[in-house]
Amino acid sequence: MLSYSQIVSEDRIRRALEEGKFDNLEGAGKPLPPDEAMNLPAELRMAYRMLKNSGYMPAEVAEEKEIIQTIDLLEWMEDESERYRQMQKLNVMIMKMNERRGRPVNLEASDDYYRRIVEKVRLAEKRFGSSGTEEDAG
Repeated sequence: MLSYSQIVSEDRIRRALEEGKFDNLEGAGKPLPPDEAMNLPAELRMAYRMLKNSGYMPAEVAEEKEIIQTIDLLEWMEDESERYRQMQKLNVMIMKMNERRGRPVNLEASDDYYRRIVEKVRLAEKRFGSSGTEEDAG
């Protein structure tokens, strides 16, 4: 026997179908994306989804996101002294994260990340010297 809420739900779904509200939905006919929680035990999946949907992210993921944002910010920064300070901050964030994890941070599968950081450090050292101050460069 159906409960009142099930009857109401079924009725609303039937009406939406009749009105064509399910026509032309985004992703129609395409496979569903893989379930991010499929490797979690069944009893933890709902909690994981609730935390994810509410915007919570584990500290490690938040740190990686901050590192990636700092790298992106460096690409557009014009003030070289500020860029150098941000690179130092980035290096500290990466070192701290490596220490906590006990393994290196792998932000990108390729060597592009490493190449970009090396280029930025060389540019700063060339302009400001190895200590990062303008007096040393002059």
